[in-house]
Amino acid sequence: MDKEPEDSSSSPGPDPAASPGDGPGSGRDAEGRAGDYPGGYGEGGSESWPPATPAEVVDEEEGGPVKSFLEHLEDLRWVIIRVVAALLVAMVGCMAGAPKVVEFLRWPLLISGATVEGRPLDLQPLGPLGPFIIVMKLAIYGGITLALPFIFYFVADYVMPALKKNEKIFFLRAFIVGAGLFLLGVMVAYFFALPMTLKAMVQFSSWMGFDPSFWRAEEYFSFVIMLMVAMGLSFELPIVVLSLVKLGLIEVEFLIKGRPYFFLGSFILVAFITPDFVSTFFLVIPMAILMEICIWIAWWWKRKETKLALQSRGRD
Repeated sequence: MDKEPEDSSSSPGPDPAASPGDGPGSGRDAEGRAGDYPGGYGEGGSESWPPATPAEVVDEEEGGPVKSFLEHLEDLRWVIIRVVAALLVAMVGCMAGAPKVVEFLRWPLLISGATVEGRPLDLQPLGPLGPFIIVMKLAIYGGITLALPFIFYFVADYVMPALKKNEKIFFLRAFIVGAGLFLLGVMVAYFFALPMTLKAMVQFSSWMGFDPSFWRAEEYFSFVIMLMVAMGLSFELPIVVLSLVKLGLIEVEFLIKGRPYFFLGSFILVAFITPDFVSTFFLVIPMAILMEICIWIAWWWKRKETKLALQSRGRD
């Protein structure tokens, strides 16, 4: 029996009305719109499948990826955990090395040359709990001081992804310079300010008619650590002021006009923190010098920006 000829109208074949770009793997949907489909020729093609969500798109000029509120809370939780862990490790280290820390903090008194009838001053803890209180103070103050760089790093690591590209560069420079200035302030207090301050205190006590043969060890260590940390933090003034100038929150004219008020305010603030005039002097004078440096740097920045603006206008 002969086979009947197949009906060509019923056989599958290309649709004359269909465009060459339609069909499976063409990158077009059922309605003929180009899109990001596997093997397609749309705008994205197969390399961008699956399509990137807005949270995955990172624009270096506009900051990092967008996160939800819960994701930010999770990141903040880990920052707090790391900060607490750094503090605990630093405090335990200071407690374990308490004898070495005591020798380190006694050194400014030894090189100060402060003597009473030719004998160096003696530090004695008063009371049965005196040594324990000293160790706890060394652990708290020393732990905070040692953990500060790590705390700043953890906070910076939390903030950096949300900054723009130019802000990240400025933040990184500020972090490095700030750490160096803090260490510089601590060294100035340890090698220069503390020996002269301690010697002046001994001479003042002798002038008042008191016998400064020995000092209370708890008060001595608290004073030494407080002055070192205060000097280190005061050296952070350029970072704070210049960051505000760079962000446009304050102008150089404001700094120039407010110079006398800043000096008076810093003197009053330091006078409440430090118990004597000598240590107040060693804190206020560096802050005034650093403030002058900030004013000159801010003035130079503004002068440079003004020149660039005038040059761009001249080219236009």
